[in-house]
Amino acid sequence: MSKERAYNFSAGPSMLPLTVIEDVAANLANYEGCGESVMEMSHRSKEFKAILSDAEQNLRDIMNIPENYKVLFLQGGGTLQFAMVPLNLMRNTGKADYVVTGAWAKKAAKEAQKFGDVKIVASSEESTFSYIPEVKKEDFREDADYVHITLNNTIYGTRYPYIPETGDIPLVADMSSNILSEEIDVTKFGLIYAGAQKNVAPAGVTIVIIREDLLGHAKETVPTYLDYKIHADNDSAYNTPNCFAIYVAGEVFKYIKNIGGIAAMQKMNEEKAQKLYDYIDSSELYTCPTRKEDRSLMNVVFVTGDTDLDKKFVAEGKAAGLHNLGGHRSIGGMRASIYNAMPAEGVDKLIDFMKKFEAENK
Repeated sequence: MSKERAYNFSAGPSMLPLTVIEDVAANLANYEGCGESVMEMSHRSKEFKAILSDAEQNLRDIMNIPENYKVLFLQGGGTLQFAMVPLNLMRNTGKADYVVTGAWAKKAAKEAQKFGDVKIVASSEESTFSYIPEVKKEDFREDADYVHITLNNTIYGTRYPYIPETGDIPLVADMSSNILSEEIDVTKFGLIYAGAQKNVAPAGVTIVIIREDLLGHAKETVPTYLDYKIHADNDSAYNTPNCFAIYVAGEVFKYIKNIGGIAAMQKMNEEKAQKLYDYIDSSELYTCPTRKEDRSLMNVVFVTGDTDLDKKFVAEGKAAGLHNLGGHRSIGGMRASIYNAMPAEGVDKLIDFMKKFEAENK
C-alpha cells in the first residue's frame, strides 16, 4: 500500500481493493479504448449493457445464485428496501415478522409497520444489542408473508452465527454490511438486499437478489419505481441506474473471483477478526461488549471504559494513519470496520497502535 493511503476503518463508505481503484483510475477517462468514461456512457449503450451483464454474471458465479433468482441493481440504499420489501412481499395476510438486533433492524421494522401487521418476534435491545437472539421456526406466525433479519449489525458489532429456519415463509435478509464476506446459501432466502458501500462499490447502488415467485405481487397503488418486477423486467435499467457504481461493483466481483472466490475471502476475514478479538480479549485496557459467539467479522466494537480516553484513542489513531476508528455517534467508543478490502497488514498496524496506546495510558 502506498504511503499516501491511510488504513480506513470506516463503517461505510469504506475501503475498496487498491487494485480495483487503480484499474478504474486507468480507465476513467477512456474505458477500454471506447473513447468515453463510464461516467459519461448511456445506460442503453452496448458498452454499458456489457458491463451490467458481466457484473450480474460474476455476482451469480461467486455467490452461486440459482437461475430462479433475479439480480437487481437499484438505488436508494438499504433504507429504501425497508419500504420496498413490505410493499412487494406483504402479498397475502399483510403480516411480517421481524427480529430486531440493532438500529437498522429496528428502523426496518418501524418502516414496515406503515404497510401492515408487523410483529417483533425477538429483540436484543434490552442489552444494547450485545447478542443475537435465538429464534426457531415455531416463533414465527404460520401465516406471516415473510420474516426479516439483519445478518450483520455494524453499530453494535454482531452477526448471526446461524440462519433462522422459517419453513415455507420467505426469509428476507439485510446483508448490507456482510455481503461477499462469507459463504451463504442463497436458497435459504427469499430475498437478500445490500447497500454496496461497505464491501462492493461506492455508495449509490443497492443489490437485490429475489426469488422469482416473489415478483409481481405489489398492489396497484404501489409506485411503479418501487415494484421489483418493473426492475426485473427491465434488467435494472427502467430508468438511468448508477452506472459508475455498478461498473466498480463489477470490478470488485472480478477481483473476488480472481483471489479464489468468497471462500478465500471468508478465510482472510476470519483470520483478521480472530487476531483482533484475541488481542482485545487479552488486553487490560480494551473490552468488547458483544457476546463472543455473535461477534461480527466485519465490525469490531471495543471500549476502554473511559469516554475521554476513547476520544484520545480515535484522535491519535487518525494521526497515525488509522482513520475512522470512532464508534457510531449513538454509542461512542471505538469501532474497527475490517471489511473485505482491509488488508491483514492494516489489522496488524491497528494492533500495534493499540498496544502502544495501552502502554502509554495505563
